[in-house]
Amino acid sequence: MIMATSSQNMENISVAVDVMGGDFAPAEPVAGAVQAAREQGIDVLLVGDSDIVEAELLHHVTDGLNISIVPSEGVITETDNPVKAIRERPKASMLEAAKLVKSGQADAMVTMGSTGAAMASATLVVGLLDGVARPALGGPMFRPLSSAVLIDVGSSVDCRPSQMLGFAALGTAFARSIQKIENPRVGLLSVGDEEGKGNRQTKEAYPVFKGSNLNFVGNVEGWDFFQDKVDVVVCDGFVGNIIMKFAEGIGIAVSQLIPGLVGDKLSPEVVSKLVSLTSSIDIGGGGPLFGVDGLVLVGHGRAQAVGIAGAIALAQRARQERFVEAMRRELAGLL
Repeated sequence: MIMATSSQNMENISVAVDVMGGDFAPAEPVAGAVQAAREQGIDVLLVGDSDIVEAELLHHVTDGLNISIVPSEGVITETDNPVKAIRERPKASMLEAAKLVKSGQADAMVTMGSTGAAMASATLVVGLLDGVARPALGGPMFRPLSSAVLIDVGSSVDCRPSQMLGFAALGTAFARSIQKIENPRVGLLSVGDEEGKGNRQTKEAYPVFKGSNLNFVGNVEGWDFFQDKVDVVVCDGFVGNIIMKFAEGIGIAVSQLIPGLVGDKLSPEVVSKLVSLTSSIDIGGGGPLFGVDGLVLVGHGRAQAVGIAGAIALAQRARQERFVEAMRRELAGLL
């Protein structure tokens, strides 16, 4: 490990950042990590090719910041087969970051790299909580329009009712520990709020949810995200991923439409803000992989420094709020 600088971190939180992952690596991950170290007092471990990272750090003032470089070899890209790439590049930056979490040298890791590779790395290196078959993806995708947690948004399709109940427990852990909602309301995403509505999957999951100890409020519809009727919305990854990308597509379309409608009446900053309301890419920078026995946060490949710093700050908060322990408790409560 090559030490760049050192300082006392009162929070004693260390975050490993995969600076080789993402569309704008290594410049934006390094910039975001430096920002987080400066603003949040976080100990940052930059995982990547030493020469490249050292050169990138020369563009920043790091005096008084606790920033370290952890050497790695190779990168797992979006086009790689995750499992094959892990076998062929055992010292890739994402894997080395995961190893730091597993060994306890880092409290969390953040990557903007391949989501599939992050899930595989988390599963194979960090490990999963009891009762979890594979990590889930989700979070409050539509802030500040809605704080409701949507889970799952892409990890699993054609789920069994028991899997969806597990999603609900993981989402409840996030809402309870991170969002500080005392008794999160859980809903099944469907085409109507009546008990008999929905496809076969939703109909089979309904009685399982109803018989659980979760605060189940029944079926919810798409607009209920924005009506303060539910805190955790559960669906399989097929539906959730479509919802997330549809919202992002609306954001892009709005950004292209507004200038033609209002000309120069709105500043670029206002247009950017309107677009961000429908784009999870621009909110928070990333979120945790649910169900992992350690903190692994994954962001969008297009995330830039501000978003990456936000993801690192969320990692710090998740550690302080003992999010992993919260997930473990909620899952145990289902038994």
